[in-house]
Amino acid sequence: MKNVFLIKYGELAIKGKNRHLFENKLVANIKKNLKTIGEFVVSKEQGRIMVEPVDDAQIEVEQVLDRLSRIFGIIGIAYGLKEEEVSFEAIKRLALMQMQQECADGPITFKVETKRADKRFPMNSMEISAEIGGYLLDKLGDKAKVDVRHPDVTLMVELRNHTYVYAKTHKGAGGMPYGTNGKATLLLSGGIDSPVAGWMIAKRGVEVDAVYFHAPPYTSDRAKEKVVDLAKKVAIYTGNMKLHIINFTDIQLKIYERCPHEQLTLIMRRIMMYITEAIAKKNGSMGLITGESIGQVASQTMQSLVVTDDAATMPVFRPLIGFDKEEIVQIAKKIDTFETSILPYEDCCTIFVAKHPETKPKLEYIERSEALLDDIIEEMMAKAIEEMEIIRC
Repeated sequence: MKNVFLIKYGELAIKGKNRHLFENKLVANIKKNLKTIGEFVVSKEQGRIMVEPVDDAQIEVEQVLDRLSRIFGIIGIAYGLKEEEVSFEAIKRLALMQMQQECADGPITFKVETKRADKRFPMNSMEISAEIGGYLLDKLGDKAKVDVRHPDVTLMVELRNHTYVYAKTHKGAGGMPYGTNGKATLLLSGGIDSPVAGWMIAKRGVEVDAVYFHAPPYTSDRAKEKVVDLAKKVAIYTGNMKLHIINFTDIQLKIYERCPHEQLTLIMRRIMMYITEAIAKKNGSMGLITGESIGQVASQTMQSLVVTDDAATMPVFRPLIGFDKEEIVQIAKKIDTFETSILPYEDCCTIFVAKHPETKPKLEYIERSEALLDDIIEEMMAKAIEEMEIIRC
């Protein structure tokens, strides 16, 4: 008998070769994410992924469950018992041991459910459940009663290449395995929205890099540290993130000096898009990600978004586009970025924001204003990219 984590994964509509790649990537991600907390054997078995601790005494079950629950592609995690042989005697042994654990704090109600992936077993699922239920009633006496409608415990029996029994399933992050759907680059600020946007795109299997625009001395080192911390929090789910830090001060000062102040934010956003796209292309990204939501601030009106989009040749993914602030905040709290995002350290956009920003800009006027930078901007952008700092989170 061994202890084991049984992994249930989603997106089961994926068939054939793609499903095989999906499963293999999920196995690789599980191994990578668990490497720092213990030694495990990770294997595929008939629609499940099994994670077996090499030494049970060296792991903390709750820590493993927490780590597994953050891995994209996993919809459920059960911690239970395994026997190598597939037999009725093995089922009885495991079921009794599991139920004795469940009854340790007092009498409970229960029911038994069976999944028989190995159809060669001579009894069907309903017969197994009925026989095991009766066996447990005999063995446990007044510690357990059957309740098929609202049981305290649902005892699960799974017959695959081996026998598995467990009583609780913990919710996973869902989505698709990280790295199965290409790569995109996130414009990451110190606010609430962009970390959530990156997390949502990563949940669909997209590998995410990030770019942060820093403006010392107008933004402090604490503001930079805050963004690094946000990248690390998203990387808990992705396994890693490469953060590119661009010194944007000289460019912002030139925009402030030469361009109409009501257009500052839009012109800054466009130049950020130029720089981010250049980095994205160099790193093999296929699109850009932003945390914009329609109408949330002046630079996110429909007209402003059209002006911003014009600066990019890559697709721009905006997963939060129809969300209101409270919906975004709820996700930020769920993924533990909210408290970091609200720390009072300003980013470069808020420092240079105009008092009366334009909310219904026309592209031709913005392009005319941006042309005031034509003699310097290419060289300044190239210098900013050449001198950027890269942090692996």
